[in-house]
Amino acid sequence: MMSDEPGGRIHSDDPFAVPETEKSQVRRLRGRIAATVTLWTAPGPAGLTVSSAMIADGEPGRMLGLIDEESDFWEAASAAGRFAVTPLTPADRQLADRFAGLFPAPGGLFASGDWEQTEYGPVPAHATTWAGCALDGSRPCGWALLLDGVIETVRAGSGGSPLIHYRGRYTELA
Repeated sequence: MMSDEPGGRIHSDDPFAVPETEKSQVRRLRGRIAATVTLWTAPGPAGLTVSSAMIADGEPGRMLGLIDEESDFWEAASAAGRFAVTPLTPADRQLADRFAGLFPAPGGLFASGDWEQTEYGPVPAHATTWAGCALDGSRPCGWALLLDGVIETVRAGSGGSPLIHYRGRYTELA
């Protein structure tokens, strides 16, 4: 049953959240470092909300991210050898929650909204900025899998303010 919470979320809080007093010191530190919320997609299609991502400039440029190795996204990205990364905006909160498994997705993750089909995976049609990456490697890193992708395509449009994840909540730049 849907709640009356803003955005129609099922729960007012993350039902899987670990209480602050039970979190490790490392996790508490991670929560205090603001991170841009991104959507990682791959042909298949599959997708995942990721806030542990970094771009390394160079020749070639690289996209690094920590993902769940048991996710449908990882299965699709490793099979295709490529993926797309889209930074999300404050208007994309429901999209971020849907791909994080916190918002209902009747008919599947890609059933609602408009999508641009790319060789790297679907990208939200309204996105003005995204990167297409070739998977170059992965390795275990903490409780996640560190993906290393070579950036092959960049669309850097006039975005807006990014959606930020900080202390377990979304926020935006003021």
